Amino acid sequence: MRLGELSEATGVSPASIKFYLRSGLLAAGDPIHPTRADYGDRHVRRLALIQGLRSVVGLGLDDIRRILDAAIGADDSPAQRLMLLRTVQHVVLGLDGSPAEPSPSVDGLVQAMGWPGDPSEARFAVDRHVAAMEAAGIAPGADVLAAYGRAADAIAEAQLTVTHARDDLEDVILTAAIGMHMHNQLILKIVALAQASHSIRRYGGPPRDDG
Repeated sequence: MRLGELSEATGVSPASIKFYLRSGLLAAGDPIHPTRADYGDRHVRRLALIQGLRSVVGLGLDDIRRILDAAIGADDSPAQRLMLLRTVQHVVLGLDGSPAEPSPSVDGLVQAMGWPGDPSEARFAVDRHVAAMEAAGIAPGADVLAAYGRAADAIAEAQLTVTHARDDLEDVILTAAIGMHMHNQLILKIVALAQASHSIRRYGGPPRDDG
């Protein structure tokens, strides 16, 4: 398809497509004329990924480029696939890569859940958050951490299963990114709903206006 047809098929303006081509986010089409090129399904999929990361997840072009760079070789290398998912997590969740002092409470949680003890940005983030809660005098008990850990483990397994089922790398990236962004927001809202429901059961509903 020509550039105009690619624009029509994806809903991305020709100007934006040309910008993505110049910036290297979108591979060049197959040349059919000195001023024309042919575009195919791979361009449609890449544009869908870029637009999804921009409009749904809210990422900027630098963050998108970082994810796409991490995707190179991820089709054939499990180690690179892991690095890709870590990059998506870092970018989407805004994790801080600097090491944190290990928390004994988090050590206990990791061991109880049977999770690998490898250092990661996610582990550093939990260590820092638990330390901040302890400093504020609201340290979560082992039973609370265990309950959170069991719920998080089930959620992570469900999300990763959906991501792993995708054959196309663009789908893997978009599914992982949207899962981390939209699904995590959904989880927070479901927790809020559960808290509201427990409060209503414990304290009764809002005052009625019998007017």
